[in-house]
Amino acid sequence: MGARQGSQAKDRRNRDQRAKDRQAKDRQAKAQIEESLLAELQAHVAARQIESGLACLASHEEIISGIDPSQANAARLLALLAIWSDIGFAASPSVKELLARFDSRSRSRLPISDFICLRMAQGMAAMAEEAMDAAIPHFDFVLSLPEELDNQFLLAIAYYWKGRCLRRRGDYDEALIYTGQGKDLALELGHPRMGAVMQVLESWLLFQQGKWKEAVRLSEVAETALRQTDDYVTLGNIQSFYGRMARREGRFDQAIEMFSGAIEHYRKRDPRHLNLARSLANMALAKRGIALQLQRRVDLDAQRLRKTSSRARKGSSVRAAEISARTDHRRRVTQLRREALEHLETAREIYRQRPTHHGLGTVYINAAYIHLDSGDFQRAEEESVSAYKLAAEKHDYILMGRARILQCMIENAKVEEGIGGGTDPGIHARRAFDFSQEAVELAKHTQHHILLATAYLWQGLTQCNSFFDNEEAARESYDLARAACGAAQPDSIWQDLQTLRARIVRKGSVDPALKAWSQGAVGEKSFRQISEEFAEIVIARVWEREGRKVSRVASRLSISPKKVRRILARVGRRKPRSK
Repeated sequence: MGARQGSQAKDRRNRDQRAKDRQAKDRQAKAQIEESLLAELQAHVAARQIESGLACLASHEEIISGIDPSQANAARLLALLAIWSDIGFAASPSVKELLARFDSRSRSRLPISDFICLRMAQGMAAMAEEAMDAAIPHFDFVLSLPEELDNQFLLAIAYYWKGRCLRRRGDYDEALIYTGQGKDLALELGHPRMGAVMQVLESWLLFQQGKWKEAVRLSEVAETALRQTDDYVTLGNIQSFYGRMARREGRFDQAIEMFSGAIEHYRKRDPRHLNLARSLANMALAKRGIALQLQRRVDLDAQRLRKTSSRARKGSSVRAAEISARTDHRRRVTQLRREALEHLETAREIYRQRPTHHGLGTVYINAAYIHLDSGDFQRAEEESVSAYKLAAEKHDYILMGRARILQCMIENAKVEEGIGGGTDPGIHARRAFDFSQEAVELAKHTQHHILLATAYLWQGLTQCNSFFDNEEAARESYDLARAACGAAQPDSIWQDLQTLRARIVRKGSVDPALKAWSQGAVGEKSFRQISEEFAEIVIARVWEREGRKVSRVASRLSISPKKVRRILARVGRRKPRSK
């Protein structure tokens, strides 16, 4: 009996020892996050080997899910995991959940380099939630301690991420500085493909500053560097950039082609990728642009037909052909608007599955434009209100400004159509003006010059609508819009500037500026400024009298054709050339 009990006790001791051995072995395995794993993940980022990097992460899921503050290299792995989550790796647990494991007590025991890595991961987590103001201080902390971090690779990423945050806030000049520093550091480290990714953002920022040729050159260089990689998202971003540039220039067919190419790239990575939704929203705007062009043609044809029909009747076959052409155009307009709304609905579903305020807000705004074009003011208003609410939640000044401009447009449309008002016929006009003023103030929080120009433009169009009819104030808004826009005038801005100018400088009337100068009212303007404005007025009028021929104006006034073109572009009479 005693021998049996002794044997059982020995077995228990052996089992306990084996359990302890397993636990010790597990702890030892858990404690080891190999340098080779960190090096491999970093190398795949630098070379933009996306599939290889994702496969590496998938093969180390146990290590990732078991990240613990007590482990050596845990913070560095978390920083790299943040980079890969930004690229597209669906970490489980998420970076935010893993960060929660590092409480204040465990953080206080970390080496300073590891603590910096945690702050970098925190910045990415905030950026992913569109909390740019919360993310930037984390990146500032990382960038303030480069020697303590002692990792130039992570430092380059921190510069790039801060540039992205600043870009979203509309601080384009500062964003360009930080993005450029990140790119330069990546190139110094011998990572041209990693630098190319940053170059894509750099090119977009240059585009926002009106430096279109330089922006295209940088994008083409980046595309060449990345063409042989499987970084489909960045390649899609480049095509999307080309599409947005084409759309701004009014080349809508080419824009659609570029957005389609971007979508093909995104689908290779993920059929429901967030950037795919963004390209669908942009494609919807391009199709809206074609629909507006066709609608203008229909309106002009109808106007011309009304004039000719009262003087001379054409043959029935000719008239039938014209009516058939207009019918085809109307049918095409309807089809384009329907397709645009379908694109937006698909994008909306993607954003609902992966919520993003900016993306969903953009869908609301683009849908509102199409409803406004169709005369559905109620749905346009509902979409614009939804966009503003979403933008306000994240203090997204760019999106808030766009929403207010759109609401101004809707109210102006109601004024021109004589809709509503009841006992107060000026209610819609005043609401439009209030929205335009708020849009101006919101745009001033950013360096988005096109947004500011559009806000001033619609302030001017409101001031000279049928209710206010204030040409003097509208002229001031026109000048501010033109100054904000500069030479880089998108097609929509150029068209609207022409519309506003036509309203404030009516045919046969004396220019308000000339009236003011003749009475000695020059305000705060210098003689040089007055001379420049005088040249704009005279050259534009002579251009009209000389059959809109630049060469004739140059010969008539003895000035260079280049100066004539530049002044005509500045006053919105000719489409400016891209820089």
